[in-house]
Amino acid sequence: MEVILKQDLSNLGYADDIVKVKAGYARNYLIPRGYADLATESNRKVLAENQKQRAHKAQKIKGDAEAVAKQLEAMTLTIGAKVGESGKIYGSITPLQISEALYRHGVEVDRKKIHMDDEHIKALGVYTATVTIHKDIKAKVKFEVIAE
Repeated sequence: MEVILKQDLSNLGYADDIVKVKAGYARNYLIPRGYADLATESNRKVLAENQKQRAHKAQKIKGDAEAVAKQLEAMTLTIGAKVGESGKIYGSITPLQISEALYRHGVEVDRKKIHMDDEHIKALGVYTATVTIHKDIKAKVKFEVIAE
C-alpha cells in the first residue's frame, strides 16, 4: 500500500514523500495518527499542486532576497561613535548598530543575521559585514565608522 507522508518520520521518509508500507501499518498506525494519507489519484494530484505552489512561492522569496542583496551591496552605511583623544572609539561596533543603520535606510534585518568580518571594530574607518538574507543568499555591506 502506498501512502503520502504528512511529516518527516525516521526510517520511513520525509514529508510529501510517497512510500510503500504494509497495509496494516498504514491503516492501524500512520493514517489514524495523522502521519500519512492514502496515495490515491486525487491525493497525488493535490500533492503535485501543493509542491508546485511551494516551489513558486520559494522562487518569489528568493527573488526578493536577491533584490535586497543588490540594494545592500550598493549602499555604504555611516555609523557614529564616540571617540577618545587617541582616535579609538569607546566600546566597539556591534551587529545591533549595523541593524539599526540598515533600518534607517529602509531595510529591516535581524541583528543575528549580521556577521562582522572584523571581530572587534574599535577604530574609525571603513569595514564590511556579511548579512544573511536567505539561506542561499548573503550580501556584503560596507559601513564607515565616523566620530560623533
